Amino acid sequence: MADLQKAMAESARAVSETLDRLLKVGGGRESRLMEAMRYSSLGGGKRIRPFMVTAGARLFAVAESCALRAAAAVEMAHCYSLVHDDLPAMDDDDLRRGQPTCHVRFDEATAILAGDALLTRAFEVLADVPTHPDPQVRSQLVLALAKASGAEGMVGGQMLDLLAKNERLDMPEITRLQRMKTGALIAFACEAGAILGKAAEPARHALRAYAHDLGLAFQIADDLLDVEGTAAEVGKKTGKDAAAGKATFVSLLGIERAKAQAQMLAEQAGRHLEMFDEKADYLHELARFVVNRRA
Repeated sequence: MADLQKAMAESARAVSETLDRLLKVGGGRESRLMEAMRYSSLGGGKRIRPFMVTAGARLFAVAESCALRAAAAVEMAHCYSLVHDDLPAMDDDDLRRGQPTCHVRFDEATAILAGDALLTRAFEVLADVPTHPDPQVRSQLVLALAKASGAEGMVGGQMLDLLAKNERLDMPEITRLQRMKTGALIAFACEAGAILGKAAEPARHALRAYAHDLGLAFQIADDLLDVEGTAAEVGKKTGKDAAAGKATFVSLLGIERAKAQAQMLAEQAGRHLEMFDEKADYLHELARFVVNRRA
């Protein structure tokens, strides 16, 4: 696990440097927008999704510069979702990654624009030539991220999450919600390296299956942190789902069954990687890290 943490730290540093280059502040009056974008994407975070991109890309000998651009695009899309999720009209949070949320630090309108601009910039980065010389590969990346981000992915999942505030969801409905809201972007992050590497379908299918189980394990771990973690550990207010009476994996399964389910999913995720042998060691370790993390 120490090797994984070192690899994740190195990846996070490289991704942050890439984000810094891709999100330069200009001199115009609109520079406040870029400042909000940088505040929301450069202010910490474990960079788990970008690490999925870089670890997956290594399976197919993808150039590091290409992998880091795709990883940065994934982080921009993720940070856009966080900025919008935190808005008063959505989850109404005032703390993210241990610091004031974007709409608190700037203002609500600027936060909306910053989220919009981060998602748009993600597509711009993926579509640009330095991400990959083959336009077909760039097109596949853009299409896959669009599906993961839109009405059939994160945005649709957020709609279901809003409905869950007033409706009691059952296990299949919660599973579908989380596969869309959380799992869709994780699936893209896991498969992006295979797209960059022009991998054959069996390899891409294996990574999609890994991501499917990992995404659910990830969300169960998040639900557990909301119940057992502290704001200092997690970097945001905890206990909100229980206070709102929202159904979660933990509220339906109970803490111990939820923990067992997360562990089972992590182990199952790892089994999908057998075709890659030891080259997928980091992804194996990541599945275990995800369900045992405390932040």
